[in-house]
Amino acid sequence: MEQRSTRNYTVAVCLSGTFGVIGIQHFYLGRYLEGICDLGLSITALYFFINGEVELAFLAMALDGIHTFIVTIMLLIGSFRDGDGHLVCYPGQRLNGEK
Repeated sequence: MEQRSTRNYTVAVCLSGTFGVIGIQHFYLGRYLEGICDLGLSITALYFFINGEVELAFLAMALDGIHTFIVTIMLLIGSFRDGDGHLVCYPGQRLNGEK
């Protein structure tokens, strides 16, 4: 039987929608490696932009943006898991085996 995450759904969705490109939602959900990767992509994009490599900066930000979009959608539909492997459920979501 699947378990519900103890992390708050609303907080996770708000963090993902607001600060998603820097990976704050992953740190909140206990997915630290994914958070570091998101943060790294943002820093890489900023580095490329500062050094005049605008195309590479846009590529890095596009990858980060697409990843953030996918994570946010997965959170909204209740199919994203926290760092412990538990589902981050939207209010009223039923899990397998629940009545």
